[in-house]
Amino acid sequence: MACRLNISLFLWLLLVICEAGRQMSKLSNKKLCADSECSHPILIARATQDYYPADCRFIPIRQGQLVYVYSMLKDRGNLFWAGSVQGSYYGEQEARIGHFPSSVVEELQPLMPANTEVKTTVGEKTHAQFSKSTHVHTKDL
Repeated sequence: MACRLNISLFLWLLLVICEAGRQMSKLSNKKLCADSECSHPILIARATQDYYPADCRFIPIRQGQLVYVYSMLKDRGNLFWAGSVQGSYYGEQEARIGHFPSSVVEELQPLMPANTEVKTTVGEKTHAQFSKSTHVHTKDL
């Protein structure tokens, strides 16, 4: 009886671990950026509402914060932008780059035209970078 319980517990834990390591689906195959590396901000926006993501690829945003937008997803992901949040919410922490819905911000100031189309890539380290680091290169988004 104890052996069956141990085997059942082991199989249940194995299932949980396998599900936790499952790769997340890609948001889009293309994005628009100011340059081929998506290293220059396209525009500055201000958050019009709070946003609390459930996915590690996204960043939390508080109403009133400034967001520097580095890329805009195309095709099926066109409702999402990638950027860096600035403001008192993070205090002295480094800004983190991640996705957010474009509907939670208003454009304040255009900085550069977003006319460079870049293919999105999903690296093996993308999920780990979002989970452990405060800085993620936008090309991995």
